[in-house]
Amino acid sequence: MSSPRDRDPSGDPFGDRPDDGSGWQEPSHLGGDDGRSAGQGASEPVPSEQTAPPEQQERPGRPGGGLFGPRGPRKPGVIEEVFTYEGDLVGAQGWALQHGWTISDGGGAADAPLAELIAAAPMMRLSKDHRPASVLRGRYGQLEMVAFDVVYATGRYVVPQYAVTAVPMLAAVPRFRLSPARFWKHRVGGLMPVPSGNETFDLRWSLLAGEDSPQLHRLVQDPTVQGLLLGTDDGDEFWSAAGHVAAVRPDGHRPELLEHHARLLSALVGALGVG
Repeated sequence: MSSPRDRDPSGDPFGDRPDDGSGWQEPSHLGGDDGRSAGQGASEPVPSEQTAPPEQQERPGRPGGGLFGPRGPRKPGVIEEVFTYEGDLVGAQGWALQHGWTISDGGGAADAPLAELIAAAPMMRLSKDHRPASVLRGRYGQLEMVAFDVVYATGRYVVPQYAVTAVPMLAAVPRFRLSPARFWKHRVGGLMPVPSGNETFDLRWSLLAGEDSPQLHRLVQDPTVQGLLLGTDDGDEFWSAAGHVAAVRPDGHRPELLEHHARLLSALVGALGVG
C-alpha cells in the first residue's frame, strides 16, 4: 500500500503521478478503532509567536501513531515566545518554498475572500478570534491552489485548529457539501441530498446540494472520486463557497496533509468539469 510519504525516485513529488491520485490509498489506521471521529478536537496550544515544529506538535484527537497520529508536545523556548505566528516553518511552509509556492500571513488584500470561504465551511465552529494564517499559494498539477491554517487566539497562545486547502474556480460551481456520513450535519437548511447510486459509497459519504445540478451528479457518481474517498479515513469535508472548492480537516497543515487534500481536490474539480 502506498501512502503520502511515498516519493517519486526523481525526488519530484509531482513527477510521474496521475493527477487523479487513483493509485494512492490512505493508511487504514487513520480512522482508529476506539470509535472516536478522526480529527475531532483542537491542536495542542503553542505560543502565539510561533508554532512548534511538526515532529514535536501534538495532533488533535487521533489515537496511536502513524502519519497523522499524535506526537508529544514540548515546552516552547524563550526565543519562540517573541515571534508572531508564522505557521509550520519546517513543514508545510518549507514544502511550499521547495515547490515555488508563495507565503503570506493571511492579512493581505488577496487573502480577504478566505474569510468568506471559512465562514461557509461545514465543520468549523468559528469565533471572532478565528482567522486564516500561514497562507500558501501555488500550482499542483494543472490547478492553482491555496492552503492555510485557521487559527484562534487564547491568552498568549495561537492554536492552528483547521487545515484548509482550496481551488479558486474560473467558473461558477453550484453550492454543495460533501461530508462523511458519520459526521453530524449543521447549517444544512436549503440543501438536498444527492445520492450516488453506489450503496457502499452512500453509506460512508453524503453530498448535499443547493440545487439539482448535472455537475453535482457527475461529481458524486465519478468513479475516481468515489475510489479516492472510500480509500480515506473519512476525516475531511468538502464544500463550495466564495468562488472556491475547498477541503478541511481539524488539524494544522503538513506536507502530507496538503498533498492529500490536493489529490482529492484535483479529482473533485476534474469531475465537476470546471477549473
